[in-house]
Amino acid sequence: MVNQSDLTRDAFMLKGGLAECGYDWWWHSFTGHNADTGEEKSFFIEFFTCNPALGEDAPVFGQLPENQMNDKKPSYLMVKAGAWGKDAAQLHRFFGWKHVDVADGAPFHVRAADCYLDERATQGSIRLSADTVAAHPEYMCDAGEMSWNLQIDKKVAYNVGYGASKPLRATEAFEMFWHAEGMKTLYSGEIVWNGARYAVTPETSYGYADKNWGKGFTSPWVWLSSNNLVSRRTGKKLADSVFNIGGGRPKIGHLALSRKLLAAFWYEGESYEFNFSKFWTLTRTEFACRETDAQVIWHVEQETPLHRMITDITCEKRDMLLVNYEAPDGSKRHNRLWNGGNGVGTVKLYRGSTLIDEVDARNVGCEYGEYGK
Repeated sequence: MVNQSDLTRDAFMLKGGLAECGYDWWWHSFTGHNADTGEEKSFFIEFFTCNPALGEDAPVFGQLPENQMNDKKPSYLMVKAGAWGKDAAQLHRFFGWKHVDVADGAPFHVRAADCYLDERATQGSIRLSADTVAAHPEYMCDAGEMSWNLQIDKKVAYNVGYGASKPLRATEAFEMFWHAEGMKTLYSGEIVWNGARYAVTPETSYGYADKNWGKGFTSPWVWLSSNNLVSRRTGKKLADSVFNIGGGRPKIGHLALSRKLLAAFWYEGESYEFNFSKFWTLTRTEFACRETDAQVIWHVEQETPLHRMITDITCEKRDMLLVNYEAPDGSKRHNRLWNGGNGVGTVKLYRGSTLIDEVDARNVGCEYGEYGK
């Protein structure tokens, strides 16, 4: 359901069986401008929670050899932050569960030391030296410094449905769930990235906010979204528009469904949705993702009997990251998960065979990865 807010789906989900084998994260991405030079740069911030029922005073790292030998699962809050572009990097700060405060219910909040997140604001800092990162490969990250203080204004939601209507038992059968409370989000505030200050303003933040939770990660893993859109029909910027595509290969228990994606296009106040879980819409999807030496390329075609959307996006590898996560069982299956915020491309939207608009998209958030690739 496009532009239908539901803060209960943004609440902390790691209860019941997910408390000892589950993850829940809140993701934010946006664009800022260098306060001195005006240079544009895209950033991300994520609060990733894992296995709270197994929590200890210190974080428990699943990639440590001694923990793998003893079948000890990871347990922590990981605050992930970083930037894309010429100095792309991901920074990780970990907290043991005894030092984490998470709201029980909606609206959510997460707090640990100076790191904080709720529906309307986030603050925090991460500092990692090259020596620290070299000594701790279990941190799965790069060296660098980032601090932030941001206001968050979520404007357009994508409520995907499909088994996520209740936070506990109804969802525990599925492997990975998705809710985009702010697929179009306005951010304002300041980022300090490796000593350089960046101003974040609502009109040019091109922001996005969503969450995922579950027991494991999909493969293939696909995500595309942008609200920096210009109509080729009129030549004008689309001020009330955003598209969002996500999914890969959903799993229900041990049953993997065929390759499927969920998608929504909020086009100047009109809703277009391509959601395989709403079987009555007869949604069909075909997609292909591939790498060249220099680029990652996405091609997605989705249609219902009424509408069709064709999305073509490219992102330069030099601007991207191979983003790192470990699953709640301690495995790290995704070792080539490309993640970026500087994608470019087009989206074509049809009503039947009639082209509604062809849209140029920039500042596209994008991900692609498959196990074993």
